[in-house]
Amino acid sequence: MNTKTMAVNIIGAGLAGLSAARAFAQEGVGVRLISFQPSERAQSNLAEGGINAALDVMGEQDTVQEHFLDTMKGGCDLADPNMVWNLTQAAVGLVKDMDRLGVPFHREQGQIIQRNFGGQKKKRTAYAKSSTGKMLMAALIDAVRRYEAAGLVERYPHHRFERLIVKNGKVAGAVIYDRFRKEKISLSGAVLMACGGMNGLFAGETTGTTANAADAQAALFAQGIEFSNLEFLQYHPTTVAITGKRLLISEAARGEGGRLFYYEEGATDRKKVYFLEEKYGERGNLMPRDVISREMTMLGKQVYLDLTGLSRETWAVRLSDLREEILHYLGVDPARESVPVSPGIHYFMGGILVDEQHRTNLPGLYAAGECACAYHGANRLGGNSLLGAIFGGRKTALSMMTDGCCAEEDEENSEEAHFAEGSSEADQCGEEDWAEDNCEEENQVRGTITQILMEGMAPLRDQKTIEAALKKLDALTEASRASGRLKHTLLLARAFLLSALERRESRGAHTRLDYPKTDAALKKNTIVCCADGQIRLSYREIPVLRAQAEDG
Repeated sequence: MNTKTMAVNIIGAGLAGLSAARAFAQEGVGVRLISFQPSERAQSNLAEGGINAALDVMGEQDTVQEHFLDTMKGGCDLADPNMVWNLTQAAVGLVKDMDRLGVPFHREQGQIIQRNFGGQKKKRTAYAKSSTGKMLMAALIDAVRRYEAAGLVERYPHHRFERLIVKNGKVAGAVIYDRFRKEKISLSGAVLMACGGMNGLFAGETTGTTANAADAQAALFAQGIEFSNLEFLQYHPTTVAITGKRLLISEAARGEGGRLFYYEEGATDRKKVYFLEEKYGERGNLMPRDVISREMTMLGKQVYLDLTGLSRETWAVRLSDLREEILHYLGVDPARESVPVSPGIHYFMGGILVDEQHRTNLPGLYAAGECACAYHGANRLGGNSLLGAIFGGRKTALSMMTDGCCAEEDEENSEEAHFAEGSSEADQCGEEDWAEDNCEEENQVRGTITQILMEGMAPLRDQKTIEAALKKLDALTEASRASGRLKHTLLLARAFLLSALERRESRGAHTRLDYPKTDAALKKNTIVCCADGQIRLSYREIPVLRAQAEDG
């Protein structure tokens, strides 16, 4: 390393964090890449289906404008249209960049091939079998390693984010915890959060890794950072419960011709009812995820995914890894028998509120990737998450450099300091000791939080169920001997429920049985923050699309 301190702290080493680190390093800006796990185990590796871009290689006259319109419609017009425009404008260039980095996108006769994905009228999703996230991660990990060798990227794997250091109303650094050495570290510099989705709040009920415990988001929420649209949880329609989580059966399976059905009751011949096709036509199985999950939940029957009609070539070339995964975890060969599926939590459209430049309400703090509420509105289209993570990371890096957040300091003038757990310096951080890993009692409380949230944040909700969940959460908060970290988790869980209670309409992934219609007056973002220990909610208008949006 040189004699300068790193200018930026990136919390998270998945696609968004790696993309940001690469963008900074390309401009000669040094960064710390801080993560709970190594990049090879980040949530981004689990993304399966593909990445969207209007490459127009399938003879369907696809355009960026159509990608933009599909994304806005899929999100029920709740996303910032300027942000979505920038995302979709940049998509083609980003996919070509990933191709140059060596991502093995599926090709035929040398040409990238794209598949159908839900909520989109054109074949727009580039893919690498059903392991697209892993292939994108491998390419970016390798691309960032050259900057690590040059001293521009310093890795901090196995570290947990604890809290922000705030001085004079702006972020001056971050406190992290070294899980191996059992010590806290105080790091100076601006902070970019790229810590992924809040899966830990819904442990066992999500397709994502619960190593993304939501502790980082909870700490930020307790420090007054604004969050938005927490009521919008994406339930993916085709998941299966396995030990500790839910197995995702990629939307790619339906993009290649998979069909959802149930068995008609009382029929002696076990008649299959392809209910989505009956209601929505031939593209019924590729309706947006919120629509399908809602239909399945309202149906109240066991639903199956029929993949038996897929060709040998499709299984051998496009979905071989998905077939192996289903065989391994379920003991079912999807090429020969149908797979029982049900909705499971898959993505968080809501999160840390950011503006078009990925700034938060606290100067010096930025956010990108799934932890940020940015591009997806009330429901995310499949294939837009990988795109949003890569673009969001890069866009945030460019914004931070433009905002002047990346000035380096001489090491002798740096605020960086290491200190042992329990020392006076640690006490000066202003928080009680969070360093110990979860004890059994805390794990029990977290399990109860999950149960409560699943009751209040189910695919179909109403005032009665949400208020009942709030009452249970309040009782749990009173009864538990919570650590600082757990107190913040309880506070964030309450923000989820209050957001769902406040939005008295049905829109996208938020379905209220007592308010089944969409209210035009509520085409606004829910804003929730914590001030003086109290949760405050408000609404904010959606920005108007500029005549000529920047391309990001």
